[in-house]
Amino acid sequence: MKNRVEMKVQLPEERIKNFFEVALGYTKEEAIMEATRCLDCRHAPCVSGCPVNINIPKFIQEIKNDNLEAASRIILEDNLLPGVCGRVCPQETQCEAKCVRGIKGEAVAIGRLERFVSDNYKPKIKAVKIDKEKVAIVGSGPAGLACAGVLGQMGYDVHIFEALHETGGVLIYGIPEFRLPKNIVRSEIENLKKIGITVHLNTVIGRTETINGLFDKGYQAVFIGSGAGLPKFMGIPGENLNGVYSANEFLTRINLMKAYLPEYDTPLRKMKKVVVVGGGNVAMDAARSAKRLDVEEVYLVYRRSREEMPARLEEVVHAEEEGINFQLLNNPVRILGDQNQDVIGIECVRMELGEPDASGRRRPVEIKDSNYIIECDAVIMALGNHPNPLLPSTIPDLEVNKWGCIVVDENLKTSKVGVYAGGDAVTGAATVILAMGAGKKAAVEIDKFIRSRHAI
Repeated sequence: MKNRVEMKVQLPEERIKNFFEVALGYTKEEAIMEATRCLDCRHAPCVSGCPVNINIPKFIQEIKNDNLEAASRIILEDNLLPGVCGRVCPQETQCEAKCVRGIKGEAVAIGRLERFVSDNYKPKIKAVKIDKEKVAIVGSGPAGLACAGVLGQMGYDVHIFEALHETGGVLIYGIPEFRLPKNIVRSEIENLKKIGITVHLNTVIGRTETINGLFDKGYQAVFIGSGAGLPKFMGIPGENLNGVYSANEFLTRINLMKAYLPEYDTPLRKMKKVVVVGGGNVAMDAARSAKRLDVEEVYLVYRRSREEMPARLEEVVHAEEEGINFQLLNNPVRILGDQNQDVIGIECVRMELGEPDASGRRRPVEIKDSNYIIECDAVIMALGNHPNPLLPSTIPDLEVNKWGCIVVDENLKTSKVGVYAGGDAVTGAATVILAMGAGKKAAVEIDKFIRSRHAI
């Protein structure tokens, strides 16, 4: 079979009225049919495209054999969050981009098959004998969970410190329910806890506790996976008006604090016309979430064209199907307010594409005298995030760059002995799977560091 098996989804006119998952997953018959498309290449280029190095052909072969237990075991050797990764990883630019099938046709749907295994086989997780030193993990997002999982399986006494009241980081507060159901996240985190990992909630490292304090309490190493939670703004007039949100705040209110459910008393203003600024996955998440809040019109303003959008194609297509009004090649210049300081509109200027910039994308250039106004009562800025400066500010000997990202070497060591870092705290906002890859690598390096101290 040449073409991949498509996955069923909720119809657009139905899904904009709920927060249930859009993609409905494969049936067993569909999964086996898709698995038969895998050529089981001897050199397995898809594995090199996976940041956590799952043995992809091997687990797909077990799906062909209708052996989900074996498929699950193979995946879990390298990835303890398969239900998450099968849904939100950009496979099209990673493992699937390397798939030989994709040279003359469509790549094997590796992510969908990983999701199928996770959804249809629940492994029995056994506790690991804890016989090694204490290690602290700062942050319970993808990087922290991946690092904790590897160290926990090695037998270390792993403690995760999370600032919020729930474990999961961006997986819980940042990604909407319709793209990543929270019961999936919670289930996979519970599996980590079963290994023997301890989680401390409502603990802000840098305030409730310090890195030096953790060392004083007997922790032999610390991994910082605190993510990038400080939102960027444009610096245009009107950003302090009532009704202007960062996507970070807007999505946290919806995802973590359930603002879309009437039984939750979460503050979120009633909106009729919403403008989302940005073109990445977070912008799509914010726009699609707003659409589900009974908003009359949602505009997405992006300064480049559709081809330059960094968002996953699937998310862009879903947003278009759901009626998001794309205002491409446009850029905001100011936000307008009334006498009560409430948002009433946003002034934009039309753009055209010039020469490529450092990112390789064509640079947007303003078209003179093309300004116009979109009437709206809320603006959501989805322009990316920087790492929060709180933690580094409490550690004078921790080096950060001009963007506030923690500086590490090739082994993810920071400038402070015994402290490692990875994920968005180092790179700035990136993908879940890249953060997990960093967490896994840091775990290996922490193990080497602790063992080397025993050898002295």
